[in-house]
Amino acid sequence: MGCVRYGLHTSIVSEKSLSLSMEHASGIATSAVFGWSPLVVATVILIAAYFFIISEKINRAIVSLLGAGLLVLLGVLNFELVIEGIDFNTIFLLTGMMVIVAITKDSGVFQFVAIYTAKAVKANPRKLLAALAIVTAVFSALLDNVTTVLLVVPVTLLLTDQLNLKAYPFLFSQIFASNIGGTATLIGDPPNILIGSAVGLGFMDFVEWVGPIALIILIFCLFFFDFIWGRKLTASEEDKEAMMKYNAFEAIEDKVLLVKSLFTLALVLAGFIWGHGQGWEPGTIALTGAAFLLLLHSFGGKPEEQSHHVHSAFQQVEWETIFFFLGLFVLVSGVEQTGLLKIMAEKLLGLTGTNIELAGMIILGASAVLSAIVDNIPFVATMIPLIKAMQADLGGPQAIEPLWWCLSLGACLGGNGTLIGASANVMVASFAERAGQRISFMDFMKLAFPLMLFTTFLSAIFAYFVYF
Repeated sequence: MGCVRYGLHTSIVSEKSLSLSMEHASGIATSAVFGWSPLVVATVILIAAYFFIISEKINRAIVSLLGAGLLVLLGVLNFELVIEGIDFNTIFLLTGMMVIVAITKDSGVFQFVAIYTAKAVKANPRKLLAALAIVTAVFSALLDNVTTVLLVVPVTLLLTDQLNLKAYPFLFSQIFASNIGGTATLIGDPPNILIGSAVGLGFMDFVEWVGPIALIILIFCLFFFDFIWGRKLTASEEDKEAMMKYNAFEAIEDKVLLVKSLFTLALVLAGFIWGHGQGWEPGTIALTGAAFLLLLHSFGGKPEEQSHHVHSAFQQVEWETIFFFLGLFVLVSGVEQTGLLKIMAEKLLGLTGTNIELAGMIILGASAVLSAIVDNIPFVATMIPLIKAMQADLGGPQAIEPLWWCLSLGACLGGNGTLIGASANVMVASFAERAGQRISFMDFMKLAFPLMLFTTFLSAIFAYFVYF
């Protein structure tokens, strides 16, 4: 009897050990603390976090990190899955480009760009609003939208300060321009990188199939911004005359550093364009470029001088933004890993049947709305295998190619809907807050969300007549 009881006890312990081992291996518990459903816990924490982020009562970095910690402490995720959920490519890209920008700006190049741009449009605020939006869109297509706002927003804040203008209309237009421009190419926005890598679509594929509608939407937005703000923007003749008297070349304070910085930027940009085919992630290229520029900037100096350069550059990194992203990635990973995003995607795809046109419209619209609320990277990562699973019923890989363009348009344009809809938006808001021109989450959303829906509608019309 004792042997039987011992054998039973051993069996129970073995089963428990196996269960715990499986949970540890997967990173997701079958139940959270008190037997709660991990899916419910993760969903409640995400909703609560978004509530506090939207209310702006508590710093967003605190909210995201606290929410991420609760997911682990309440047994929803383990530490291994937390690390897996963080998109280090984005984190490295942000950090690397922040360091490069921090060093580059000491050369005075941003002041040069600011003065040259203002003089090119005769210091006319209305023309300046459109000019900066166009510059932002073009560079967002050629680089990526996060890097672009890191370079353009400081210039914008300087210009608006010199002309005694409110920065908000300019920053709002640049958020939209950065996401619209990023939509047009493979490297412009992270969702496009995910789609291109998974399906084998190249740089020119995106330019050909997504670029035209991105250009159409940009032109519409330029007219819209001019109607809302541009025609009302004015600057005093004294401020404009003072701006026109500036010599842009006198703003260059360190020509040697400028050459080093531009050389490094050229290498980094070439890496973004050429390195994708070599398997080089943008984050790796940005961090390597940052280290290379630090080397060039510090080379030949005494150890204390080198340390000063490094410390100065690192102090200018937006660490609040970096940690906000770290927490946000974990929060979204919680609802992704516990199955919420998959359930939502499956319900979405279940509505379409074998109607590829309907599938494309639903994917485009739902991607736009959800990408404004939830980070578009995990959503796109979840949608890719589900769309692939549909290809057998819809005629094969070539037949479902329009669905990839719909997913790209929805995810990228949807990022304009809220301040946390895209990485570039968060960066712009962070710069604005540091400059004392804080952007309200709700004020931004009141105009941005309806405008995002309308641009999505325009893209849906284009998709219907061009893709199908």
